[in-house]
Amino acid sequence: MARSSGSGRGLAVVVAVIGVVMVIAGAATWYMVTDQLSAENITVSEDADFLAGDEVDGPFSAYAQAEVINKHALEATGGKTYAELDQDDPVREVAMSASFLRASLFTSVVAYGVAAMAMGLGVTLFLVALALMSVARTASRAEVDRV
Repeated sequence: MARSSGSGRGLAVVVAVIGVVMVIAGAATWYMVTDQLSAENITVSEDADFLAGDEVDGPFSAYAQAEVINKHALEATGGKTYAELDQDDPVREVAMSASFLRASLFTSVVAYGVAAMAMGLGVTLFLVALALMSVARTASRAEVDRV
């Protein structure tokens, strides 16, 4: 029986290390995306529905700017998307550029979501490791009491 509580502690250590690595990886990803967005010096347009005038340096400001880009593109194309415009329509290039810009900003939003998920999973794994350690300690005490 002593073996099972020892392996429980070993499992807890492995789960805790994985949890810590996940938190660090998520935080590093969040920092890198923020750093890259900040380096672009983008400001949310003044006519945005929210965060107008804010620097694009996080998931909400990136989303706000992506939405305002879509609004501007639809105004420029008469409400048509890139796919709806004729191939020889000169505003098709505007729609295409807007689409690429929005996709880039939405990629940042998704990266923030993945980073947050990794950090949340890391914290959860660390808490599971603490629970496993508690169970292993309880099992170890029960074994000592039996002897």
